[in-house]
Amino acid sequence: MTGRPGTPIAVVTGASSGIGAATARQLAAAGYRVVLTARRKDRVEALAAEINEAGHQATAYALDVTDRAAVDEFATAFHTLAVLVNNAGGALGADPVATADPEDWRRMYEVNVLGALHMTQALLPALTASGDGTVVVVSSTAGHATYEGGAGYVAAKNGARVLAETLRLEIVGTPVRVIEIAPGMVRTEEFATTRFRGDTEKAAKVYAGVSDPLTADDVADTITWACTRPPHVNIDLLVVRPRAQASNTKVHREP
Repeated sequence: MTGRPGTPIAVVTGASSGIGAATARQLAAAGYRVVLTARRKDRVEALAAEINEAGHQATAYALDVTDRAAVDEFATAFHTLAVLVNNAGGALGADPVATADPEDWRRMYEVNVLGALHMTQALLPALTASGDGTVVVVSSTAGHATYEGGAGYVAAKNGARVLAETLRLEIVGTPVRVIEIAPGMVRTEEFATTRFRGDTEKAAKVYAGVSDPLTADDVADTITWACTRPPHVNIDLLVVRPRAQASNTKVHREP
């Protein structure tokens, strides 16, 4: 996959909505040819069309990051790659450890951790060959501190965090930097609704009384800023929360 001569390529996973879609738009505006991946083909194709119509460069590719064979086939399209944004992920359920569904834990681990592992392993040669590659892992503040009802998601995001930290140690000295972006409370169209299996009332309570949670664009702006720093500058970890959130369990809510 190539764009205009000299145009760096960025792959964004989970680009069908939320942070992934916003990141694709902002990286495209910053001068990257973006390759949008997600399971929902219609969504990434529509976004690619939108980005191209805006005068930027985008290609859509339907991909399930938990399918290693599909990821390996996808990776064959790249000789060099500038940026990989491991954004695909999400939460399922908010049950306590005693009653949580192990299937939810397995699915969260497969997407948040193994999905990032598959993509990183498959594309690391192309990132290295670029001479200036960037791996971004979109984790969460959940990967840095636990909270009641969140153990499965916390465990998965801890896995993503450790993947980023360890990879950075292992590839130091190569022309690839590893960046972790850990968002706090972000209101997107699907995250909480998916977590609560379509229960919009429960999803709304997550943000109740919080006048200004982060938006997908806020996080995308952070990711794009980190990716566009000079090559010798590595943003190891950037935690970004709304002003109203002091920690995972301390949030100011208006009455």
